[in-house]
Amino acid sequence: MKSSYRRVVPVFALLLAGCANDPAPSEQMKLTTQAFSQAHDVGVDSSVPEYSLAKDKLERAQKAMLTEEYKKARVLAEQAELDVRLAEARVLNNKSQTHVDELNKQIARLQKRLESTP
Repeated sequence: MKSSYRRVVPVFALLLAGCANDPAPSEQMKLTTQAFSQAHDVGVDSSVPEYSLAKDKLERAQKAMLTEEYKKARVLAEQAELDVRLAEARVLNNKSQTHVDELNKQIARLQKRLESTP
């Protein structure tokens, strides 16, 4: 009975080790690439610090994919996606603030006109 356990335990350990390997994060890489595309569509470029950080992480994730370091690739791709989404949010926020400022100027001009009208 003990000899059968001695045979099963190493086989079980090998199976667990095989399950511990991370699969290639192909879907995450695709999501991250799509996030970059969306960010470009709203005007995000390398002048936004988070974009540069995200681009660096994506490049590192791609290199990790080539060396089959899938866990590292997944983490970097997830971080890159979050960073590029933050860059996108900053750009959209700046555009919105610019629009609000312009509307406030128009309102102020209209108020002046109303005040000067008898």
